[in-house]
Amino acid sequence: MMSELPLDQVRTLLAVVDEGTFDAAAQALRVTPSAVSQRVKALEQRTGRVLLMRTKPVRPTESGEAVVRFARQLARLERDTRAALGMSGPGESARLAIAVNSDSLATWFLPALRRVPEELDLCYELRREDQDHTAALLREGLVMAAVTSSPKAVTGCSVRGLGRMRYVPVATPGFADRWLGRGTGAELRELLADAPVLCFDRRDDLQDSFARGLGLPAGAGARRHSVPTSEGFVEAVAAGMGWGMLPEVHARPLLGTGELVTLTRDRVVDVPLFWQQWKLDSPALAAVAEAVAAEAAETLRGTRSG
Repeated sequence: MMSELPLDQVRTLLAVVDEGTFDAAAQALRVTPSAVSQRVKALEQRTGRVLLMRTKPVRPTESGEAVVRFARQLARLERDTRAALGMSGPGESARLAIAVNSDSLATWFLPALRRVPEELDLCYELRREDQDHTAALLREGLVMAAVTSSPKAVTGCSVRGLGRMRYVPVATPGFADRWLGRGTGAELRELLADAPVLCFDRRDDLQDSFARGLGLPAGAGARRHSVPTSEGFVEAVAAGMGWGMLPEVHARPLLGTGELVTLTRDRVVDVPLFWQQWKLDSPALAAVAEAVAAEAAETLRGTRSG
C-alpha cells in the first residue's frame, strides 16, 4: 500500500461527505459523477479500507472520519496560509465549524464570538447539539471545535475547562400547587413521579438526573413534553406545561418576578463544560478559543464549587 494520500482524492471524499451524494459532490467540484466515484474508489484501494457508507446521505466510516478530519485540517491550513501571504480573494472569509449546545448558544456563546477580532473576517458554521454529544461531531471531522461536557480529549484534539453551567429546578406557582403539593409538606420525590415534566429532546438527561438525585431510580415521570429550543423551553415552563431545569441565567429574572418558583432550594444540577479543538496551528481557531475562554470565565461558574 502506498503511503501518500493524493490531495485531489482526499478533497473529493470531503466533498462527498459535505454534499451528501456523489452527484452533488460532482456538481460542487465541477466534474462528472463517474470521476468522483473513481477518486473515492482509488482512495479506498490506496488505504485498504472502506471510507464511505453508501447511504443517503453518505456517511464516513470510522476510517473515513480520519480522512475527513485530515481534509478539513488541510483546508484550514491552506486558507490560513493564503491569508498570511495576502492571497485571499476579495470577500473570501475564513469559515469555522463549531459544535455547541443549545443553552450555551442561547446564553453566553454568541457574546463570546463578539470578542473575536473583526479583522480576522471569520464566518461561523454553528452546529447545535447536546453537550454530551458534541464530541461525536469532532470525531467525525464535521467540526473543528466544540463545547462539550467531556473532559476526555478526542483523538487529535486539545481540551480546556470552561466552567460549570448551573441548572435550577423550577415551575410556575400554579403548577407547583397542583402537581407538587407546594405548602402541604408532601414529599417532592413521591410527587415528581406523576408530575408532567419538560425535556429538550430524547437525549436530555437533566430532569432525570435531578430526579435520581432525589432518590427516584427511574428518573422523572412518564408525562413528558419535548420542546427542542432553549427559548421555547423557557416559555413552556413559564406557561405551566411542566417543571424543568432552567439555566440559572434564564431562571433568575423569572424567579425574581414570582413567575416561577424553585422546587427545592438545596439541589441544583451543575454541568461542566469544556472546549475541545483540533491541535492545529491556526490563528483563527486560536483567536476563537481565547474569546470563548474569556467569556466563559466571566459567565460560567468556576470549576470549583461556588
